[in-house]
Amino acid sequence: MNTRLRVALLATTTLCAAVLAAHANAQEGEAATVEEITVVGSQIKGAKVTAALPVTVVGEEQIQATAAVSGDDLFRAIPQMGDVNFNSQYLPGTSNSARGDVGSVNLRNLGIGNTLVLLNGRRVVTHPTSQANDNLVPVLTYNSNAIPVTGLRRLEVLRDGAAAIYGADAVAGVVNTVLRDDLEGLSVSAQYGFAEGTNLKEYNFNAYGGHNFAEGRGNISAFFSYDARTHLRSYEQAFTASADRRSLFADTRFAGAASLDGRSTTTPWAYLQTPSSFGTVRQGTTALTSSAGYFHIQPTTFSGCQLNIGNGLCIDDGALATSGVDRDLRFDAASLGTTVVPSVKRANLFATGKYEINDSVTAFGELGIYHAKTNAGQAPIQTLSSGVITIPASNYWNPFGPTVFANGSVNPNRLPNLNVPASGLAVTLRGYTFADLGLTQVDVTNKQYRVLGGLRGEKFGFDWESAFVYSEATAEDVADNISTTKLYAQLALSTPDAYNVFNGSDLTYTSGADSTRNSQAAIDAIRVKTIRRTKSTLALWDFKVSRPDLLTLPGGDLGIASGVEFRRETQLDDRDGRIDGTTTFTDPTSGAVLSDLINSSINPDTKGHRTVGSAYLELAVPLVSPEMSIPLVHRLEGQLAGRYERYSDFGNTAKPKVALAWDVIDGVRFRGSWAQGFRAPNLEQINASIISRSNTRTDYAFCEADLRAGRINAFSSCSRSQLTTARRAGNPDLEPEESETLSYGVVFEPKFVPEALGRFTFTADYWKVKQTGLIGVFGEGNALILDYLLRQQGSSNPNVVRAAPTADDVAAFAGTGLTAAGQVLYVNDKYTNLQPQVVEGLDFGFLWKLGTQRFGDFDLNVNVAHLLKYYQSPSPGIAELLKARSDGVINAGTTISGGGDLLRQNGKPEWKWSAALTWRYDRFTVGGFTQYIGDYDDTALIDSSGQPWVVDSTLTGNLYGEVDVAEIGTKLRLGVRNITDEQPPLSTAGFDGAVYTPYGRYWYFNVKKRF
Repeated sequence: MNTRLRVALLATTTLCAAVLAAHANAQEGEAATVEEITVVGSQIKGAKVTAALPVTVVGEEQIQATAAVSGDDLFRAIPQMGDVNFNSQYLPGTSNSARGDVGSVNLRNLGIGNTLVLLNGRRVVTHPTSQANDNLVPVLTYNSNAIPVTGLRRLEVLRDGAAAIYGADAVAGVVNTVLRDDLEGLSVSAQYGFAEGTNLKEYNFNAYGGHNFAEGRGNISAFFSYDARTHLRSYEQAFTASADRRSLFADTRFAGAASLDGRSTTTPWAYLQTPSSFGTVRQGTTALTSSAGYFHIQPTTFSGCQLNIGNGLCIDDGALATSGVDRDLRFDAASLGTTVVPSVKRANLFATGKYEINDSVTAFGELGIYHAKTNAGQAPIQTLSSGVITIPASNYWNPFGPTVFANGSVNPNRLPNLNVPASGLAVTLRGYTFADLGLTQVDVTNKQYRVLGGLRGEKFGFDWESAFVYSEATAEDVADNISTTKLYAQLALSTPDAYNVFNGSDLTYTSGADSTRNSQAAIDAIRVKTIRRTKSTLALWDFKVSRPDLLTLPGGDLGIASGVEFRRETQLDDRDGRIDGTTTFTDPTSGAVLSDLINSSINPDTKGHRTVGSAYLELAVPLVSPEMSIPLVHRLEGQLAGRYERYSDFGNTAKPKVALAWDVIDGVRFRGSWAQGFRAPNLEQINASIISRSNTRTDYAFCEADLRAGRINAFSSCSRSQLTTARRAGNPDLEPEESETLSYGVVFEPKFVPEALGRFTFTADYWKVKQTGLIGVFGEGNALILDYLLRQQGSSNPNVVRAAPTADDVAAFAGTGLTAAGQVLYVNDKYTNLQPQVVEGLDFGFLWKLGTQRFGDFDLNVNVAHLLKYYQSPSPGIAELLKARSDGVINAGTTISGGGDLLRQNGKPEWKWSAALTWRYDRFTVGGFTQYIGDYDDTALIDSSGQPWVVDSTLTGNLYGEVDVAEIGTKLRLGVRNITDEQPPLSTAGFDGAVYTPYGRYWYFNVKKRF
């Protein structure tokens, strides 16, 4: 689509379109017509103290304008929300991270776990499966996809620290989801949607209704939603069709950068080693292995062949080369049609009830059930560099096997004229992808339920309320895998049923599917299903009272709220017995004790619990009222709050909050607040024993050797990336993360504007959050860079544990002036408290409401988030690396994480905004939504001058039209998301799933029937 047309369409969408965010004081204007709305930010029912706080209230019409069908869709549309690190598009190769129908909440981009999520004003249980955050420590989130979007009455976002009011962990703010209740009658709707140019389709069915009973003293309301979505496969779009993304960057300054080739260096072309003590294996005078015993299988069409072994295959001595002319031996799992977005079947059922026992006491309750199941096809199983397995000499296909098998039969596959003993040689499998097993099928079932019962009423002028909540969330991750024990048994066979790793892959497309599959019997013999079960629970009881008019002061009524809360939280991570150490495998040759899963290290189960008791007090203090006629002080109100919490495993904390709202004149308000927060380490950060995590990292010591030897001309061309295992450990001595929040701003409601032009509201707020003691690790990537730095100084990093250098490794460093390094076995790391972090920014809002008899009603909302600063003070180790890079001691192409200026880096753009406009006239409604996400740096791709790849900004728009056919009680809606078919901007991963959805234009049609 040409640029002019795109701009015109987006302008139309904006003029006839969208954001999610009527700010708090705008909501106050509406509150007068709604009975006793209590907005997040205060526990005082009926108080106006929220005037001092920046609150975004998203109503049903704004939710409809986003066309969200999941909590993840909805939260991505709020500019103040940061990147979504837990998401269904994140599909790691093992169950070490959260997979399935999951989304995260990350207000202000301050990190997972710093935003408190409430449901109807009370806590919700966390998703039970952890995932590493930017600091590489396990964090827990509230699953946004468990929020029933179609059941929302409104969404409230307090963009301010609220530890004193709701809990010490409300560092970044609070999200409160308010569900429909007090319904009468029944409504059902059905929706069909599809992403243009793909096979992605979605089906939604929703029903909600209720019934009054006992002459209106009671009500039961319920809603049900069901969503079904098909897979989105990698081959359906260019930016996901291959892990080799060099062609996508062909017209950029990174054209030809080797690091853009994300195809795996662990491939179906087996990389193997005979015992290093034996030396070089030879056929006659021809060397088939290096002096360290390394060799690999490759097509005869590739250079370096030492011996043709038939079927178009040959043996090449040395390690498997995946750069230069041998680059196409890398494995491209994306070409197999891996899942980009999993299929999902999601159901939400929620019921509320109330009954007025008498004129002053009401019983109420909630029951919520969430169930979701996803399926994904992921990359085939690969070996780990830290978990190699030995192929016995007896293997039927071993070219260096015995001359005669134990049963007396002659070995038909032993190569002739070898310098190998008649008994043969065992071979170590250094790297291999079991591609003939096909895609790894992953099925994840998430369940969550919530039961609440309580009483509320009025006594002595106080509103009081007490409730008990129990909520539980479980996840079951079931995936294909390979048993190391069963694999070894199959490798040991001296019959054709033995598993064969020497048969190469596809000769035509050497990076793709394995066309030389083993027998189905051999495959079935090694395949197993692994199960990871996680569970989290929340049991909570509270009692709270409030009164908006405790005392009458000169400035008005003094409001008060107070309460106590007790909660118990648990988390269980129950690993499969093949990975938690129950069932292990001991390699008969090396003696190494390994996990019984070929692609996983041993990870023990983790469990923990804590109880937290808390008490709070909040005062709404009227200092000046309009009746006092004080110049330039039309009204002055304050909020004072404090909360005390006692953790069973962590001690005590007390946190204050102060807020002030000053109306200079009617319509001009200045507001500000100051608060402190406290976040205890989560249960896994404290209780986890040694756990192993594998990530693709670059061994820069070898990159430097390649650069000095002239094998590469820049670090961006380095091919020394590999799966690197980090051994991390929980730390019971961790200190809490402390925080301090400051915000101030202005609200302008021009009263001089004629009513015929509508009501206008403008808001602007500055905010700043300082966090200390952030929990993190040094990081295995940084550890490798430190090792690279120290090796240039004649030493090494003791936390980087390497094998002894082989002859091949020595050759790689020859003539470079560097001491040879061995291959990385693993990196030791430990959770620790890091240096302070400061984040600050600006929020802007604009609201316009106009109701006319002639032209209909208009509602326009604009919400802008501008990030000014995001700086994490580097730890001493990180500071040393940054200085070494700036001094030119280490290459500018290194990627150092965990400190420094993080603004505009990796999903943290300076600007995000959205806008929404709804027009209603008679039976017609037209709504639109437009969203802008600014550009940011992708630090995974840095040129030789240290400049990163920039992920472009995007502007997208949604539009829908609806007609109400009142005669038959039916509404018909046709809508489109991303009307200009904008593709997610290019990143080194193809697209950034933490910020963008992986498709363009999306159409949907909805029918709603009222009964």
